Formats: sequence, structure tokens, C-alpha cells
Amino acid sequence: MSKMSDIGRQLLGIVLGSACIFGTSSATAQITPDRTLPSNSNVTINGSIFNITGGTQAGRNLFHSFQQFSVPTGGTAFFNNAADIQNIFGRVTGGNVSNIDGLIRANGAANLFVINPSGIIFGPNASLNVGGSFVGTTANAIQFGNLGFFSATNPEAPSPLLTINPSALLFNQIPIAPIQNNSSCEMVLNFLPQHLDKAMPGM
Repeated sequence: MSKMSDIGRQLLGIVLGSACIFGTSSATAQITPDRTLPSNSNVTINGSIFNITGGTQAGRNLFHSFQQFSVPTGGTAFFNNAADIQNIFGRVTGGNVSNIDGLIRANGAANLFVINPSGIIFGPNASLNVGGSFVGTTANAIQFGNLGFFSATNPEAPSPLLTINPSALLFNQIPIAPIQNNSSCEMVLNFLPQHLDKAMPGM
């Protein structure tokens, strides 16, 4: 299950999508890199485990970019990051909702951000094994101070300057796509940008 900071628990559910979408199709549930990064994400499948490696590293930040990101029932999305990574950012650029009905995990104490402006649905079997905080958001981008941003709707390679901690979530989509949590797992989902600096101590 997710190991979350006390502050992260307090932020749980500040903003949740209101639209209701049901069902997860195992036939379409997959994780596919989109090949938009200088060092692209790699996904290998071992049984029901999607092993996610590669990505572009900037300091202690690691960036992944996916055409699709869904986890079927009984499946695992394993962000197999190095121990020195502090923040993992995974954006979904293909325009499809992410259906999560399996396990999402990462190594060490890394914080994990999953960004999909098309929506995220956590099914009843969804769970987390993340040593840091988890943020699932339908924001269009994550901003890094005045140095730049990591966008899911305007995919660009992350700047080498994006080594700092994130400062805000950027929304330019009307209406906002839904996040639905049908899982018993506690998660920080789609909270307001001004609270981002409070989600993880020291940021």
C-alpha cells in the first residue's frame, strides 16, 4: 500500500473529478512509451509486470513519457528507478484515459507524479507501493519555477535546467478531465496547484 506523508494525507481529495466513468478493459490496458524524450522510456513485460526503465534524468528528477498508461487487473507498473532518484514524472500524451486497476510501484523513497489530462480512473483493485508521495493529476503540465515545464499536451524534451523540485500544476483544459478513485487505496489526486509545495516536505 502507499506510504504517504502526513501532509499528503491531509491534501487527499482536495479536488477530485466529478464525472463518472466505469470499467477497465484488460484488452486495451497497456503502457507504451511515446519516444519524445532525449533518452526514451523503455517498457518490458514479464508476465503481468510492466518493467519501466530508461527515461531522461536531470539531477535527481527522472522523466518518463507514454503514449498510453494503463494497468490491468492483477498487473504491475514497476518504475524501476535508481536509488538516487527523488522525483519521477510520468506524462501520458496519447489522449486516452488511464485505467489503473493493478499495482503501481517505484524503488526507494522516490515521489511519483502521473500526469494525464485525458483522465485517470483508479479501479477497485488499484494499489500503490511508493516510498515517497504519489500525485495523480489531470493537469496539462508541471511547472518548475521560472525554468520551464513538463507538458503532456505540448510534449517537449525536459530542459537540463529542470533539476529543481516542481512548483505548480498547470491547467488549460476546459472542462477538466475526470479523476475517479474506486480503490480503497489512499492517494493524493489532482490537488490545487498552490498546495503543491506542501505535498512533500522540503519542496
